[in-house]
Amino acid sequence: QVELVESGGDFVQAGGSLRLSCAASGSIFSNAMGWYRQAPGKQRELVATITNRRITNYADSVKGRFSISRDNAKNTVYLQMNSLKPEDTGVYYCNTAAGVPFSWGQGTQVTVSS
Repeated sequence: QVELVESGGDFVQAGGSLRLSCAASGSIFSNAMGWYRQAPGKQRELVATITNRRITNYADSVKGRFSISRDNAKNTVYLQMNSLKPEDTGVYYCNTAAGVPFSWGQGTQVTVSS
């Protein structure tokens, strides 16, 4: 079973940037991967996906501000987040974007102050 470890979250002011990383313990080469976030009191939502062919897709709320990428040699998925807004606050997780998910990691906390 692949384990996922997210990192890179921080406390930033609105307008700032962060780069999140998700390191997998095994190969994710064939998997479409996604970044999810869970805001306080809300359900987890999918914000960005990337296929094994690097085709990307984004939720409307982050389109134009977030960029997902992957390095298959390092079994790592990234999320570059720019022009951060207070509503981007939450715990960010990565996992498969389709099919059976891996076990969920601990996530990484992103807090954006106004």
